[in-house]
Order: sequence, then C-alpha cells, then structure tokens
Amino acid sequence: MARILVIGPHPDDAELGMGATIALLASQGHTLLLADMTDGEPTPFGDPATRAAEARQACEELSLSHRPLKRVNLGLPNRRVEHSLASRHCVAGLIRAFQAEIIFCPHGDDAHPDHVATTRIVEDARFDAKLSKVDMPVPPGFDAVGTPCHARRVIWYYASHLRAVPEPTFIMDVSNFVGAKMRAIRAYRSQFEANPANRSIPGWIEASLTYFGSRIGTSAGEPFFCREALGLTGLTGMI
Repeated sequence: MARILVIGPHPDDAELGMGATIALLASQGHTLLLADMTDGEPTPFGDPATRAAEARQACEELSLSHRPLKRVNLGLPNRRVEHSLASRHCVAGLIRAFQAEIIFCPHGDDAHPDHVATTRIVEDARFDAKLSKVDMPVPPGFDAVGTPCHARRVIWYYASHLRAVPEPTFIMDVSNFVGAKMRAIRAYRSQFEANPANRSIPGWIEASLTYFGSRIGTSAGEPFFCREALGLTGLTGMI
C-alpha cells in the first residue's frame, strides 16, 4: 500500500479532477492525505467557514465509513498563490511530515494562476523535500516534520479552466465510484447549487466521466498525465 498525497489549489479542485479515483484508492487500502493550498475564498456565495464545512463533507463522501480520509489546509492566500521558496518549503514540509510516496497535483496547463503556481510549487517541493540539512516548516495537522524523502511519482490530474480536451497518459476506471465523486462535488453547495453561473458544472463532470470511460471501454473514467515512466509488473491490471 502507498502513501498518497493529493494537492488542490482550492477546496473542490481535487474532487472535480479525481474525486472518484480518491474514493477508489481509499477503498483499496492506500493511505491518503488531501491538502488544499488555500481556503478558496472569497467567492460570490461562499465564506471561509462554509467552504471549510463543505470540504469536510466532501472528504467524508470519498472516505470509507470506518477509515475517514484526512484533510489539511496550508493557508496560502487565495487568488495570490505564488511560486516562491516559502511556498515550496510549505509543501515540502507536508511531503516530509506525511512521507508521501505518490503525489497528485493539477495539470500545469491551466488558465487559473493559482493552479499554474500550485503545479510549479508541488514539482519543486518534491525535490526540496529530499534535501538534507534544510529545515522545513511543520505543516497544519502535524506535530513535527519527518525526515527527508523523495516521492516516487508526481501525477497530474485535470481541473483546468482552459477550454481544452485533456490528452492523458492513462485513464483510471472509476465506474464503481461515480456516485461518491458526484456527492463530494455537490457537497460544495456554495460553489455549484447556490451559484447560477456554476450549476451546470456537475453535469459537465458526469459527461466527462462517461467520455473518458468510453476511451477505455468502461462506463466511467478519470484522465491523468505523468511525465515519468510508469513501471508495470504485468498486463493483468490493464483494460
């Protein structure tokens, strides 16, 4: 089993991009940590307390009943996420404290500056986390920073603001976890149900699941991109 860190710029990005995969990986017994770079506020119909409650509910929807997922917020300023040494070390401290083996973050080709910055930060923080004799800050939700470590993989999910069709490296079959993903997305009522401009987004997400599932011959799929080679031990897990 792996220790898997899923990082989103704002609460709801990870759910939109890979919520069903999070539920799938949790069901397989992996240890997951969800981390939001910011609180996502201000938004037209949200506020920090509401958004935090929605994020907790969404996390519950993706969890096993007997093994709730852990979620932390790194407290960076929404709409002003910057690729800086301080932000890199903030994420590197989290990687060390959690001893992450696999990291998911948004694809870097995006129109939202927070998303673009988050991707750069995570990629560099993966390197920073392995450096010896460099102190890192203790992240929220942890009592101490662990020893230097280097995650085996960074994998990008798609939560893009570009009007573009993803070109994934692989697609995860999430046919059995669509319900969990959609419940998690709808937990963000301030962002979707309460906001007329965004009410159609859950429907778009369901259509995307169907489309990517059709590319691999299943009822639902989530796309991912990886720049580094993925090792296989056989073909039994391939569709």
